[in-house]
Amino acid sequence: MKVAVVILNWNGKKFLEKFLPSVVICNSTDAQIIVADNASTDDSVSFVKNNYPQVKIVKNNVNGGFAKGYNDALKYIDAEYYVLLNSDVEVTHGWMESIIKLMDSDRSIAVCQPKIKDFNKKNYFEYAGAAGGFIDKFGYPFCRGRILDSIEEDKGQYNDIREVFWATGACMFIRAEYFHKVGGFDEDFFAHMEEIDLCWRLKNLGYKVMYCSDSTVYHVGGGTLNKTSPHKTFLNFRNNLMLLFKNHATDYFVLKMLFRFLLDGLAGIKFLLSGEFGHTVAVIKAHFSFYASLGKTLKKRKELKKQITKYTTIAVYLHSIIADYYLRGKKTFSEIDLKDRFM
Repeated sequence: MKVAVVILNWNGKKFLEKFLPSVVICNSTDAQIIVADNASTDDSVSFVKNNYPQVKIVKNNVNGGFAKGYNDALKYIDAEYYVLLNSDVEVTHGWMESIIKLMDSDRSIAVCQPKIKDFNKKNYFEYAGAAGGFIDKFGYPFCRGRILDSIEEDKGQYNDIREVFWATGACMFIRAEYFHKVGGFDEDFFAHMEEIDLCWRLKNLGYKVMYCSDSTVYHVGGGTLNKTSPHKTFLNFRNNLMLLFKNHATDYFVLKMLFRFLLDGLAGIKFLLSGEFGHTVAVIKAHFSFYASLGKTLKKRKELKKQITKYTTIAVYLHSIIADYYLRGKKTFSEIDLKDRFM
């Protein structure tokens, strides 16, 4: 088949009831719609079987999180393009056509995402992806339309098609051949930032990651793990360190890692002063977990380096987004999008 829309599900019947209808109704490209179930214990699988017989179900034996869940399911799905779609996303008419047309026009495009807006505040961008992802020189990810916790209203300021650094896993179009070529998602991430790692590996091989505003979807966000959860803080901090250590170029690498440790320490102190002790503990646990896996991550870095002729600098912010946000008061992408600050 040409396109497979794959929805990863774990105990998500309430989301499937609410959002699967929009995927079925707006399927104007004759894509195969598939629910990949991560060993759910609710009755979400029987709900799909009974109400949407045209939707294929792939059952995973265990809940291995986002990364392993998709890796396991996609082994059994033969398509030119995978569309990885969160179960808490409402799609719109024509959401697939423009992106597939764009990717068909250029085989160097490995990944593309649509405009991601907030399901509950539909004039605003959504945290996870917004109008395409970027990364600063210290490995901190951010988006057009969302820098840290500041989210912009969509006023058409990002109505374009452009190359970005990473695309959100909430709605990711990816060429199946390239997904398997790089080994899919890194399962050690479990969940959070595994899509940034995947995009970084693809970009280091010379492929493009794109954003296309001709397509719009609406995302609830936090459906599986709420952003107030200390466990989510743990995953974000640990995985970001793994992400940076695996993929960053060698120039000033050690200094940048040391500076990252300092910034993470300041973040832990900020949580503590705000009375969020659980998040402070999560930052500490994240570092110990990262140090414990350092040998394994170093091995991955060495293997990746063998394949890379030139590390990507495209859509990398050459300054610190943390300093811009907290010290210079820059809360929107338009305030930092200076040509001499991006490559």
